[in-house]
Amino acid sequence: MTAFFALATSLLWGLADFGGGLLTRRTPALTVVVASQTIAAVVLGAIVVATGGWSAAGPQLWFAAAAGLVGPVALLSFYKALALGPMGVVSPLGSLGVAVPITVGLVLGERPGLMQFAGIAIAVVGVVLAGGPQLRGAPVQRQAILLTLLAALGFGTVFALIAEASSTITGLFLALFVQRVTNVAAGGAALYVSVKRGNPALPEGGFPWGSLPALAFVGLADVAANGTYSIAAQHGPVTVAAVLASLYPVVTALAARGLLSERLRGIQAAGAGLALVGTVLLATG
Repeated sequence: MTAFFALATSLLWGLADFGGGLLTRRTPALTVVVASQTIAAVVLGAIVVATGGWSAAGPQLWFAAAAGLVGPVALLSFYKALALGPMGVVSPLGSLGVAVPITVGLVLGERPGLMQFAGIAIAVVGVVLAGGPQLRGAPVQRQAILLTLLAALGFGTVFALIAEASSTITGLFLALFVQRVTNVAAGGAALYVSVKRGNPALPEGGFPWGSLPALAFVGLADVAANGTYSIAAQHGPVTVAAVLASLYPVVTALAARGLLSERLRGIQAAGAGLALVGTVLLATG
């Protein structure tokens, strides 16, 4: 069950990242984040009301609120690092956030078997290579490296926090709602500051109403991914769930290959293959 839900997480996150990347080509990244997360918050709010999720409120919701604060910071740091580039260095480094939940799992007493340790190592290397790391070329700005490491730490922290945010399905809906409301508040504040500094909040043609279905998909896929990851972490070792869920860069690369006809570099294809081998070892170990 852990492997199934964790792999579902990587699929959903990978597709959400792919969709978000396409949207940010036409609309400012902050606007994409706030709009997509607002749609997700509205849908989750309706689900919480329909299921009576308020009854599951408790201290664990602080974990969800913390994840909601950390998530936008990590995402914005990542976007800024991508802007500074080169992307061939930034993108693979961002996936190293998986070290955070792995460390948390080990501290809490999880002890994967030898086969699973091998799977973790192979899968992490595969994920990094699938991002197409740039091994030569232009030097990397120190600020880009620092921002990328901050983003990776943030992504990994969200992994760890969301795993502790609920213990029931009803509570999970409420936790995801709280996380999304916090996301919107934090992202909205950042967008307000950005606009005050003279940056546009919308493209030249105004709000992209035609992109509303895509924004909804990105927001809801991200929510679903958080939910499936929480379930995966609750039903199995966090160390395994985190690594399998972190395969989303492979999904994003394959989506770009299939839908945009982008060619995978040799190092990316090798990384995808290694990630698959690591997945098999983790799932069978």
